[in-house]
Amino acid sequence: MAGHSKWAQIKRKKGATDQRRGAMFTKLARAIQVAAREGGGDPAGNAALAHAIQKAKDARMPKENIERAIAKGTGAESGGEAIETVLYEGYGPGGIAVLVEALTDNRNRTGSEVRHAFTKYGGSLGEPGSVAWNFEKRGVIAVDAERYSEDDLMPAIDAGAEDVSIDDDVFEILTQPADFTAVREALEQAGVEIQSADLTMRAANRVEVPEDKVGSLMSLLEALEDHDDVSAVHANFDVDAATLERLATA
Repeated sequence: MAGHSKWAQIKRKKGATDQRRGAMFTKLARAIQVAAREGGGDPAGNAALAHAIQKAKDARMPKENIERAIAKGTGAESGGEAIETVLYEGYGPGGIAVLVEALTDNRNRTGSEVRHAFTKYGGSLGEPGSVAWNFEKRGVIAVDAERYSEDDLMPAIDAGAEDVSIDDDVFEILTQPADFTAVREALEQAGVEIQSADLTMRAANRVEVPEDKVGSLMSLLEALEDHDDVSAVHANFDVDAATLERLATA
């Protein structure tokens, strides 16, 4: 689980302050609102909405917040913002490919601020299509390898998981997007506790980061992830776990 997946795991273990949790709830609500607007308010017939709701539940977002976001997206409740999905592509320090997903009500403002973040930390914003070709959408499920064995994960294989690997005491289960929900449900029904589960853009090729570039790369990724309009950040870097642990907990 080298690179961005490992970084996400370490950051998740640190927990969140109330301020960060509030910002996270805002991002999750926007994702639910957009999914409901584009595919309807019934999660049974809207996979994007079902996934957005599950992410909100995983983050312990209150039920009433979820219902309000759905209502705004479908127009059942007034006050819904004109939010659109925007994808930014660029390069971080060391030539690392960075893919930024954003939900914004002001494309010009968000684009300017994302560009500023890249520039500030030694990266550059690229043209559409410059790095997206290196990423593929996959479901990624993490399970504690100290608590469970490969045999415990057989329900995931039976449900359609395409790969199971282990790194630093964490099993990483990969799925095709269409199989993600079924694999997750199979594990839950088998009593396997899931550390994290998400649909993400996974890099086909990773790049090792020069040691003197790691700090500025992590600063860039954090600045992007902390931006109010950014819903997800993906990158193809490869850094050893000890270095990531040190930087994440510094």
